Amino acid sequence: MIATLPKTDLSFAKILIAEDDTALRRLLTDELTDAGMQVRSTADGESAWSMIEDWRPDLVLSDLRLCGTDGLQLLARTRRMENPPGFILMTAFGTISQAVAALQEGADDFLTKPLELDHLIHRVRRTIENREMRQELNRFRKTVSDGSFHAMIGHSDKMTSLFTAIKQVGRAMGPVLVSGESGTGKDLVARAVHGESSRSNGPFIAVNCAAIPAELQESEFFGHASGSFTGAESARKGLFAEADGGTLFLDEVGDMPGTLQAKLLRILQDGHMRPIGENRETRLDVRVIAATNRNLEEAVQEGAFREDLFFRLETFSLTVPPLRDRGEDLDLLTAHFIQQLSSRMGRPVRGVSNSALKLLHSYPFPGNVRELRNALERAVAFCSGPEIVPECLPERIRNHNPASDPVSSLLAKLTRDNIYPTMNELCNSYAAYVVDRLHGNKRQAAKILDISRATLYRRLGIHKQ
Repeated sequence: MIATLPKTDLSFAKILIAEDDTALRRLLTDELTDAGMQVRSTADGESAWSMIEDWRPDLVLSDLRLCGTDGLQLLARTRRMENPPGFILMTAFGTISQAVAALQEGADDFLTKPLELDHLIHRVRRTIENREMRQELNRFRKTVSDGSFHAMIGHSDKMTSLFTAIKQVGRAMGPVLVSGESGTGKDLVARAVHGESSRSNGPFIAVNCAAIPAELQESEFFGHASGSFTGAESARKGLFAEADGGTLFLDEVGDMPGTLQAKLLRILQDGHMRPIGENRETRLDVRVIAATNRNLEEAVQEGAFREDLFFRLETFSLTVPPLRDRGEDLDLLTAHFIQQLSSRMGRPVRGVSNSALKLLHSYPFPGNVRELRNALERAVAFCSGPEIVPECLPERIRNHNPASDPVSSLLAKLTRDNIYPTMNELCNSYAAYVVDRLHGNKRQAAKILDISRATLYRRLGIHKQ
């Protein structure tokens, strides 16, 4: 079976008809309106041009001969626009030379009268689909030129600096520690480092250390011999062996148990590994990239993470900035996700209204880029028009009031009453703010704040149950 793309939804297509024959103009208006399109019409070229500038149609259906500005002149004007509409010329006196001239001027199609209406609607649909494909290609090219780097989007100073650092670290050989809040894209950074390295043609194996049960971690990472323990009916290579010649990405490395940390340190130091039940060591060529949203230095002080392993992992370190520190990237990310999601979901959404974009800019996104993408996925799914409006966004974004959160209230009081809060008061207020934004999820809040849960409870002034 040959897969075909779904037909473009024409219910939001804007069509301008420029035709001086009143009867034909009314007929075309009725037919295209019945086909679900938004239609406006005019009888002369100058008013057509004014409507093109003001209304910005997706397609112009124009007679070749018009009063004042004719169809070819109107076509030439539209071709000078930054985002020109599709353009179909019609004439009752069509010749091959006229058709060639029209196509050379940039017309998408050339039709002769009398028009067969079903054929006309087919040509209109095809022209709009081709225009949308061109726009999508242009958006892709713009995204690449405006800050796409190994699937990461951004042109802010912080992201530009990160991209440069990734290129430098990629050329090196040692382990890499990637730090950053949840949802910032640490996995994409790891893949980018791998892609910039000399081992980019080798395997890239990603594993979440927190997702593997403690009793299975040693076998998962280092493999085992057949019969080495109950249930080991066959030998297993292990993740390190699978990543030989490439990169092993250890996400949430701060959750790795102490016994496993010692074995990881051994591999990082001399490249040797011994699977469970084996007598011989195996030498591997694996680059380790570790990621964490925890403060590993604090974990070292608390005895939860080996100091020597921390220093070894930190041979090269990269920090992914939170979305709130790269606000100038929000428009670019929003456009990228809308295009990606609407294409994947088969939705007609093409952009975001100014009022909805203003809400996105005022919201702090404690879940970072992941939260932005999730919010836009919901918006694209629920949006019934060509652009996202405030009603499409999640309630927490619509109802967010920057002036009502604890931090802003405290700072406002400082300005109003000339009262200076202590650092402790500011930290407590910010902790309460993050917990509120996460709907009371204290575990996630502790990770984002990079503090232990016990410290978070103290900040909130409550006792852990």
